[in-house]
Amino acid sequence: MSEPNRSAAAAWQARVLTIYPEMFPGPLGFALAGRALEDGLWSLEAFDVRRFAKDRHGSVDDAPFGGGPGMVMRADILANAIDAVRLPAPAPLVYLSARGRMLTQSRVRELAAGPGITLICGRFEGIDQRVIEARGVEELSIGDYVLSGGEIAALALLDACVRLLPGVIGRAESLAEESHEAGLLEYPHYTRPQEFEGRPVPEVLLSGNHERIRSWRRAEAERATRERRADLWERYDRTRAARA
Repeated sequence: MSEPNRSAAAAWQARVLTIYPEMFPGPLGFALAGRALEDGLWSLEAFDVRRFAKDRHGSVDDAPFGGGPGMVMRADILANAIDAVRLPAPAPLVYLSARGRMLTQSRVRELAAGPGITLICGRFEGIDQRVIEARGVEELSIGDYVLSGGEIAALALLDACVRLLPGVIGRAESLAEESHEAGLLEYPHYTRPQEFEGRPVPEVLLSGNHERIRSWRRAEAERATRERRADLWERYDRTRAARA
């Protein structure tokens, strides 16, 4: 495991605290994120929390006070790890947690616009609440389900941020019409062949009338959001009404 690179030249830095540093960069070493990593558009360092353990076994967890199943990551060990490797402010310190606030595209944009992020990947039953409070940790969740640990969630968050960094995606305008960017789910896409198993491409997309195409795509995005995500539609509808 390397020491933190305090002089990293990359525009956006990510540091991850985990007991499985070998899981990184994982899929982030491929495709757009991987090329951007090689080109120095961002940097990634993973640090083993067990390095900061107090015994020769590398123990980082203990039984929960009050009883109950499972183990909890210790506040003192995790705090030492955080203090040794975290990025300086204003880079946020984030714990991937099923009890955290839901990660949204707007929060992703904020994170990508900053200097970088330090992520804590929990394991077992989670981490001691006191280190969350003492170090001002932000808790974020990627969905209403439970994973075995925070590493997969960290990979998802990092991928969402990295693709927004300048120079990562060739045509930046392609980001503007994606799901969640305008408060709506994205409209459906079509390509060749023009007919597939008796299903033709919608006629409007072949018309060459860009205004009609824009109107159709907006209507389809609104329909998909209304049918699939009532929560997003309600928020979008309120915003639209306020602007009227």
